[in-house]
Formats: sequence, structure tokens, C-alpha cells
Amino acid sequence: MPGVVLVGAQWGDEGKGKATDLLGSRVDYVVKFNGGNNAGHTVVIGDEKYALHLLPSGILSPGVTPVIANGVVVDIEVLFQELDDLISRGVDVSKLLVSGSAHVIAGYHRTIDKVSERFLGNRRIGTTGRGIGPAYADKINRVGIRVWDLFDEKILAEKIEGSLDQKNHLLVKVYNRRAITVDETVAELREYGERLRPMVADTSLVLNQALDAGKNVLFEGGQATMLDVDHGTYPFVTSSNATAGGALTGSGIGPTRISSVIGVIKAYTTRVGEGPFPTELFDANGEYLLKTGGEYGVTTGRSRRCGWYDSVIARYATRVNGITDMVLTKLDILTGFEKVPVCVAYDVDGVRHDEMPLDQTAFHHAKPIYEDLDGWWEDISGARTFEELPVNAQRYVLALEEMSGTRISAIGVGPSRDAIIPRHDLIH
Repeated sequence: MPGVVLVGAQWGDEGKGKATDLLGSRVDYVVKFNGGNNAGHTVVIGDEKYALHLLPSGILSPGVTPVIANGVVVDIEVLFQELDDLISRGVDVSKLLVSGSAHVIAGYHRTIDKVSERFLGNRRIGTTGRGIGPAYADKINRVGIRVWDLFDEKILAEKIEGSLDQKNHLLVKVYNRRAITVDETVAELREYGERLRPMVADTSLVLNQALDAGKNVLFEGGQATMLDVDHGTYPFVTSSNATAGGALTGSGIGPTRISSVIGVIKAYTTRVGEGPFPTELFDANGEYLLKTGGEYGVTTGRSRRCGWYDSVIARYATRVNGITDMVLTKLDILTGFEKVPVCVAYDVDGVRHDEMPLDQTAFHHAKPIYEDLDGWWEDISGARTFEELPVNAQRYVLALEEMSGTRISAIGVGPSRDAIIPRHDLIH
């Protein structure tokens, strides 16, 4: 069958790991196609909690081949830290494939990321400091290092020298830091080369052959729609295409291979880092969502900014991704509210906007227009069918479905693997 793309429909942290895990038993390959170790997925299996940053969530599903595709930037040290942690916990990681065309994060990328953020001061983007942006910048500037390069020391040294030529001037003359030598970077990257070699493949070829053979392939996006470098809240975005189109270029498959696009969206909204956030709460309700929802970054540990559900963003995500199905997560966190406000439109300087304003200034000044929906008090964590939800919880889901422009096919009601309510088949 054709492939399925799974993407975040807000600013990330929607629970994509749970959605991927839900599909894991039905797919043969799970592909990470963008980003790096600047975001994380949390998957709870029984009493075990797994925090994944660089690895695809599918690595936890027996029989699935996990793939890190060409659109990802790879911190090799982090990759092996994650693998060693999973191995120590009895997880089989032997099927992992890494694209030889994926770009590599070197130590100087992390250094530049951190010092440039400090240099920007109040204009900072809010990066994780893990070198993601600088690695993607090198890729676009055609001075990047790819996984293939690790196996040819001469080529590797030449590429690093070319990349460091300008960066050392920047580090020394602007940031007052020491220059980085070619030799130390070569040694850093070559250290992992031999262990990495058996995992490296032409993953585009592997995935196309798998699709030809009728295998089920899930393409798992990192970050989310509103962080997409083209379609997100620029410049407060990530450095890759986190929307469904990124699955094509980020893994080397064609658009006719995709049969459905699953968007993962939280029953409220969160954001990490800087940038505008229309429904952000600064009151006791925001504090409640933060603490009850455990809204702390898997990768950074930073508190997430919390706000009510934003249907304008949901409609936008549905449109730019071509979302066919939504997975709504963390509905249980809203239990206990007498009224649950939902943003249905924006007020921008007195003008109503029912669709996402792409002008940076307009979005920055957007004020949410809310519709209050009735809340519920019942514990819903044990519900496994839609009918078992309280009537007001059902009405909340149906209202979001209508506002968001696509069907809600599954509902998360708790952190555990089985705490989910299926409504429609996600693979079609």
C-alpha cells in the first residue's frame, strides 16, 4: 500500500510518539524525515517510559525497520547514546538504517548555535542549542558534511576545512571564541564512523523498494506545522520542512506514494521557545495545563507555554498538509473545567480573521476570539470507546472536528500505550 505521513499540527509536543506507536504494529517501516535531536517523543509502554530525540519512535515496535532518512541532521554522539540506552533496556535496535545522504552535526555547529543565540539577546529565536540550524545552514550553503563523508578521511578533512574557514573568523573576531581545528573535528567524527557503517544505506532506494513490495511505510515528522521553515511562524521556526511535503524531499519518495496524512493535535495548545502564540494563558488555567499536562520539553526540560485550543491553526495545518485524519491527544487534561474556551478566529486591529494571517506583524497582533464549550468532571482515562466519554467531552471533540476541517480518528485519554479511543481507521 502507499505510505502514510504523520505530522504535528501545532508547534510540536502534540504526542506524535504515541500516534506512531499506535500504528507501529501495522507498519513495516517508520521513517524520520526531518529535524534532528532538537525535539523529543515520549512513549509509555507498561511501566516503562522512553524519551526519544533522534531515533524514530518505531524503533520500539518489534518487527519494524526504523529509518533515519536524508532530510535529518544527525548528531552521531547523541545517536549512539540513545541506542546504547535502548540496548541496556533490552530493545532490539539492529534494524536501524541511516541515510548516507543525511547531514552530520559537528561540534562547531553546536558552538555556533549557542553563541549566536546569546549574541542575539532579545531577538533570539529560542533554539535548543544543539546545532540543528547551523548544520542545515551548511547544507544549504553546500559546505555540509554528509554521513558518506565519514568513511573517507581525506574528503572529510577537506570538507571540514572549507566549512571552518569562515566560521573561525566569526568565532574569533565576532564572538571572541577560540578557533576550532580541522584535526579535532575529524577525530570527533571519525571516532563513530566504523560503528555507524553497518547501519548506512541508500534509504531512498530501500523505501521505494519496500513500497513496491506492498510494505506499509510510516513517515514520521519532527517538530510540527507551525515550526516549518516555509509554512510556520517565521522566523520563530525550525530549520527544516516539518509539514507533509517534507516527507517527500526528506526521504526520497514521490508524492504518488502517499495515501493519507495524519495530523496529531493536542486538545489544547503548547509552544516551546520564542514567537507569537495567540491563545497563550498567563493565569491559573495556564499553570494548571502546564502542571497537569506535564508540559516540559522531552529534549530540553523547558516549560512549555500553554493555551487553549486554536482552531485557526488547526484549519491551517489541515490545509497545508492535506491532513486526512487527526489524532487528538491529552483530552483527559481538560477534565474539571466548567467551561473550555476554543479559539474560533482572530481579531487583528479590529478585523476578524477566520484563516491564518501569514503576515508576521498581523499574526503577532492577533487576539483570539473564543467560543466557550461546556466542560466535564468525569474521569475519562479509562474510556476506550467514544460512547464511554461524557456527553460534553463528546461534544467538545465533535466541535473541534467541525472547526478543524477534517475528521478526528483517534483520541488520547492518558499517557499509557493503550489509553486511546479509535474512531476511524488511520490507515486507508
